[in-house]
Amino acid sequence: MLVAFSVSPLGGESDGVAAAVAEAVRVVRESGLPNETNAMFTLVEGEWDEVMAVVKKATEVVQATAPRVSLVLKADIRPGWTGQLTAKVERVERHLAGEA
Repeated sequence: MLVAFSVSPLGGESDGVAAAVAEAVRVVRESGLPNETNAMFTLVEGEWDEVMAVVKKATEVVQATAPRVSLVLKADIRPGWTGQLTAKVERVERHLAGEA
């Protein structure tokens, strides 16, 4: 399972979200699951229960800092497939290079 998610605090006294988002990313990185963070989402790969546990914990960390939380989640559920965090990008890159 490959999940892209974004969790962010809403409300509170500041417009800045970086500190709370950093704590959520820390949860993901400490999980030991394959992951990647970009400007919009954090991607994490693993089995359903372990990925969802990480998303839940990351959301709870952000929730501790704000009265309201936004969570956006997109999942690619493909049993039996692993390594897709990088493999999907590699397949696209091969097409771009004319190798496919």
